Amino acid sequence: MTQSEQDRPEIVVGLVATPPDHPARVAARLTTELTSGLAERVNADVRWVVREGWGEVAPRRDGGVEALLDDLAQRRADDQWDVAVCLTDLPLHADRVPLVAQTSARRRVAVLSLPALGLHQLRAARAAVPDLVSRLLNEASDQRVPPAGRAPAETASRVPAVHRVVGEADTGERRYVASRLIGRLRLLIGMVRANRPGRALLGLSKLLVGAFGTAAFALTTDTIWQMGAALGGLRLAVIMVLGLTALVAWLIVAHDLWEKPSRETPTELARLFNLGTILTLTLATVLSYVVLFVGTVLVAALLIDTSVLEQTLQRPVDLTDYLTLAWITSSLATVGGAIGSGLENEETVRAAAYGYHPHPDGWRDEKSGQSHGGS
Repeated sequence: MTQSEQDRPEIVVGLVATPPDHPARVAARLTTELTSGLAERVNADVRWVVREGWGEVAPRRDGGVEALLDDLAQRRADDQWDVAVCLTDLPLHADRVPLVAQTSARRRVAVLSLPALGLHQLRAARAAVPDLVSRLLNEASDQRVPPAGRAPAETASRVPAVHRVVGEADTGERRYVASRLIGRLRLLIGMVRANRPGRALLGLSKLLVGAFGTAAFALTTDTIWQMGAALGGLRLAVIMVLGLTALVAWLIVAHDLWEKPSRETPTELARLFNLGTILTLTLATVLSYVVLFVGTVLVAALLIDTSVLEQTLQRPVDLTDYLTLAWITSSLATVGGAIGSGLENEETVRAAAYGYHPHPDGWRDEKSGQSHGGS
């Protein structure tokens, strides 16, 4: 470190992820570039130091945002950070509208709800965090940074998720809230994004293998060929929807993924958790169905000769008949796969539940200095 760097004032920013799953991954990527972002958008004459961690700030479902900010303020004081920002995947609300962020100049802390940012959470967090830090330091009258050149509303305009800013200038307590309709839709999309549907899809690998086996066996019976030719598109669509619905319902019941309201989980939060779980599993099962359908079409084309199918149906056949056959076979196999889903690994299936947060491998909490493995 050069002498000029030593003479520059130092500001330590704590970046805390809670719970240690999706927020921890966002925080890890954000930390690597946050120093340059703070220098560019807040003050280049300050030596910025970013600390990251998790584990001491728990997602207090029952206490709401204030309890989370209190816990974060205690962590900031214990670690002697100048300001602290918490990244959470809890769907927060203020006056029945989605809460994107909240700052407290008195406590020098802020919380940012990742699901409220929608689909592109890392990009939105990259824009929001430096402005939140700048606002905290300015409203706390920190002399190491120049007065903010942007009002909170202008600062919030960097993040499309923010609809308006609520708060008093003299208290330094501000809430950045989303709109009721678009904000709720963005929140649900963000919850599904944070829940990582790809993880749920990989967790259903045994189900997919079982469904393929069921489909392969069904293709060997000419009864299925005749059923596919006799049923119309509407009835086939109904069978497909019923099969996918049965699969999602079975996964939720068999693996106890339904979040029940309790003293720690309010009814509104439990409802959001369950909706996020349903949407995640629905997306994963639909993707599984598409994979199963494509595979079934290929297997049918290889196993069933056109002349044999024409003899059974007693009419000329074309590609549409093979697609129809794969459609009904995949739908029936999905129901069979639902039964096999009970054999899935409990941890991989439970990861699809929004209220369940496994610890990510290798995430390091700088407060304890320990590396934590997966649970």
